[in-house]
Amino acid sequence: MKYKHLFGPVSSRRLGVSLGIDLVPYKHCPLNCVYCEIQSTTYLQTQREEFFPVEEILEELDSFLASSPELDYITFSGAGEPTLYSRIGEVVDHIKAHYPQYKLALLTNGILLSNEEVLNSIIKCDLILPSLDAATQEVFERVNRPMEGVMVAEQIEGLVRLRQRYSGEIHLEVFIVPDITDTPEELEKLRDAILRIKPDLVQLNSLDRPGTEEWVEAADAKRLIEIQKYMQEKIEAPIEVIAKIEYQGGLNALDSDLVERIRGIILRRPCTAEELAKTSGAHINEISKALRELNNLGKLKTERKERGVFYSWIE
Repeated sequence: MKYKHLFGPVSSRRLGVSLGIDLVPYKHCPLNCVYCEIQSTTYLQTQREEFFPVEEILEELDSFLASSPELDYITFSGAGEPTLYSRIGEVVDHIKAHYPQYKLALLTNGILLSNEEVLNSIIKCDLILPSLDAATQEVFERVNRPMEGVMVAEQIEGLVRLRQRYSGEIHLEVFIVPDITDTPEELEKLRDAILRIKPDLVQLNSLDRPGTEEWVEAADAKRLIEIQKYMQEKIEAPIEVIAKIEYQGGLNALDSDLVERIRGIILRRPCTAEELAKTSGAHINEISKALRELNNLGKLKTERKERGVFYSWIE
């Protein structure tokens, strides 16, 4: 069976071996973050929709899980915001009812968590990994570039409400954009927001391959450790730096078949991540993970053009 909504399983430090479920069409999201590795958001939206028949998604899940594969998580992720899918709750309920041996994770930007219907639909997940990059509207708009009318104060309140309602694990990711999200004023407000949210873990991340905007740079390791120490002064939850740490497994940690497909394609001509996904038949998330790791291993050359970032192979 050819899967349209499932990808992987992929291996990562954060989630181990994870089967991805993509519920939303490519790049439908309330945000257009300057650092996004999948490039600019195609459709900015907050309106939830049944983008695909839920029966179609459940049929794929039943087919894949029939062989009882070994998985650490089944993860709602993809190239858009999963909570935009209006029937995500039915997918959660189906997995919990028929495959209780698997843990469920949700990757989300948290924008829709202020919606009670959204909260009710995801409450059975075992792990929720939301993001929060800014605590002031000015910085939020510079970095996350939300759809008009989306307020960072509502995002924070939604995360606070999630903690009040949700008994599972919350791992909050904070993306550091140097000189914007890490100013003393912003960090203080961000730390205050995190104190209210009370996550079980805070993960500091930064750029490790070209994002949407060329001017975005990676925070250096020294600065990330400084931020880690600053946050840890008041926040009880563990704080870890995840930028680049995930990729210490080297080339052997990657799917060798996917690496060869990527190598074969971009040896012939440079391609964008989206073009690689279409040509290789791999999901954009699998391609993005491989490109991040290959970039950190020094295997790729990047060139930004009008249509996006193009990758070529370094022999």
